[in-house]
Amino acid sequence: MVAALDRRYPPAWAEEWDRVGLVLGEPAAPVRRVACVVDVVPETVAEALAAGADMIVAHHPLLLRGVSSVAATTYKGRIVHRLIKADVALYVAHTNADVADPGVSDALAARFGLTGLRPLHPPRPGSPADGPGRGIGRIGELPTPLTLAELARHAAAVLPVTAWGVRAAGDPGRMVRTLAVSGGSGDSFLAEATAAGVDAFLTADLRHHPAGEHLAAGGPALLDAAHWATERPWLDDLAAQLRDELGVETVVSDLDTDPWTVHAAAPRPDDKEPRP
Repeated sequence: MVAALDRRYPPAWAEEWDRVGLVLGEPAAPVRRVACVVDVVPETVAEALAAGADMIVAHHPLLLRGVSSVAATTYKGRIVHRLIKADVALYVAHTNADVADPGVSDALAARFGLTGLRPLHPPRPGSPADGPGRGIGRIGELPTPLTLAELARHAAAVLPVTAWGVRAAGDPGRMVRTLAVSGGSGDSFLAEATAAGVDAFLTADLRHHPAGEHLAAGGPALLDAAHWATERPWLDDLAAQLRDELGVETVVSDLDTDPWTVHAAAPRPDDKEPRP
């Protein structure tokens, strides 16, 4: 199992700061059922154990930064102890799955029916990840042009439901034909979206100042979705690949791990009741 995952998502493709590959478990241990999750949190671990999974394949690393202890008195330590006691392996495919073809953003692009896909941010020439079709993010054509307002509503309908929903920045009436998408935090690719000449860019975790300056400079319209929602679609592709190529059973977590749980839109001025 580990060898097959390493072939599809080579650890060498990951960013230098990333921590991917086998985190817990014996590489040669038999795996009959795999749980696919975005985040390794107590709730998704409980789902995996209840489903009888032998391995969790996660997108986000559990141990991204160095630690000096995995004691059961710590949040992550408790997760590590629970997995080891249950004899459940943990494997992470993060930025190496982002850059893969197909990868995280291909699954996101498929939700919008994008065609003519090409990378938004190709790997550096000569780097381990360099290769045809690979790179972070995807650019493609929508099946039917939509206004930005229509696209925002469409995005909210085709992406996994979260309290965050989808917000957009730009002229609501702007026509969008070409769309760039990038699963996860994508405001570091605003310049690439502008250089590509797309009409809009959908990603997550957009910040106030970079977004405002991007729009002021004439960049594409922006759509900001929940981080989890932009990466959850990849789990379906991952699960299908594991079933079809390796013959293992798979379960996909639909547990919304986005930390934002309440959304309240301000009422429109004409919806407010007159003061007495």
